[in-house]
Amino acid sequence: MAAVLRPDTWFPLRGGRRLADGVPLADIAAACGTPTFVYARGALIAAFEAYHQALAAHPHQICYAVKANGNLAVLGVLAGLGAGFDIVSGGELARVLAAGGDPGRVVFSGVGKTRAEIEQALEADIQCFNIESEAEMLRIHEVAEAHAVAAPVSFRVNPDVDAQTHPYISTGLKENKFGVAHGEALALYRRAAEMAFLEVVGIDCHIGSQLTEAAPLLEAADRVLALVDRLNREGIELEHIDLGGGVGIVYRDETPIDLDTYCSALTRKFAGRPETLMLEPGRSLVGNAGVLLTRVEYLKPGEDKSFAVVDAAMNDLMRPALYEAWHGVEPVLPRAGEGREWDVVGPVCESGDFLARGRRLALAEGDLLAILSAGAYGMSMSGNYNARPRACEVMVDGQTLRVVRERETLAHLMAGERLWGA
Repeated sequence: MAAVLRPDTWFPLRGGRRLADGVPLADIAAACGTPTFVYARGALIAAFEAYHQALAAHPHQICYAVKANGNLAVLGVLAGLGAGFDIVSGGELARVLAAGGDPGRVVFSGVGKTRAEIEQALEADIQCFNIESEAEMLRIHEVAEAHAVAAPVSFRVNPDVDAQTHPYISTGLKENKFGVAHGEALALYRRAAEMAFLEVVGIDCHIGSQLTEAAPLLEAADRVLALVDRLNREGIELEHIDLGGGVGIVYRDETPIDLDTYCSALTRKFAGRPETLMLEPGRSLVGNAGVLLTRVEYLKPGEDKSFAVVDAAMNDLMRPALYEAWHGVEPVLPRAGEGREWDVVGPVCESGDFLARGRRLALAEGDLLAILSAGAYGMSMSGNYNARPRACEVMVDGQTLRVVRERETLAHLMAGERLWGA
């Protein structure tokens, strides 16, 4: 798994050219323009199979977290491998279904499910709703009763475990908005088990994202399993135990969780148990399966700071501006020389519009750069600030290249708007 997680595994430098699998990135830029997200199909397959093999000792289901990257081609590859899906909106459910995903392998998370989204999911016959509050439990029951069906549910239990990650992506502490408190879960399960239009089928937890230590994940698993055993003693038997996602990747110099070791520890804990083990990986499946390809528009050298202004921006890749996330930056056609330190910035009218800071690069205007580790939370978090159309997305497989999302146009941006006439 370690090789799958490296930023340059599927985007190597060979013969003085950086490739996407077997396709030169410079050729992709010539054909599709920039900025463009480039995904390696083989990387998606390798990452999914690594999870599947690591969990082979126990019945399991891998539910890809769609929020990481919802491109239809990405979802289609994973659906073809038998993946389930973790969604947080009706829009994500629609994407999964359009990509050929099995609704019977979909779990619906999120703290703010609307009535319309609950109805949509019931009509699709999804596998499970992950309930995150008492109020949501009552609403799902009300909607299910109106449709005369029993809604399959689990509770997302907040185990109050410190994930030791960035505060913005920590989700399992009692001060986070997600899930129900561990101390309240038993009473909620008892109530749900007595409600006519709820079918209790599972339990769920998720403590955070980009985790590089297995200990918090295993601690959360122990707390969840103890609660499941208590439920069993009360006659509430579950079909699955969902331990969420959060396994981190290498962006810079992180030492990632060894997937085989982590999954072996989980399957040992599940030995002899009847429940299906479910995980919800997102970033670890797609993060290092993609790069953002961008072109240097201007160079602004200075005494204190030097800026390389590129045609990608914070609206394309939000992570650096949002929480100063680090992404590798590599020239597509490296130049000789030591270069100088550059802040790689975009054209958006915000001081926080940067993709990287203080990178030593030998650059000239017109050069192409690959922003590594951009397969997760790149396009899925992108927007249209400054009326900037969103990037093109392409997928490569060996030497085959396909456009999997056309670049937005200004016409797309204005399609739903109307003038207020005089």
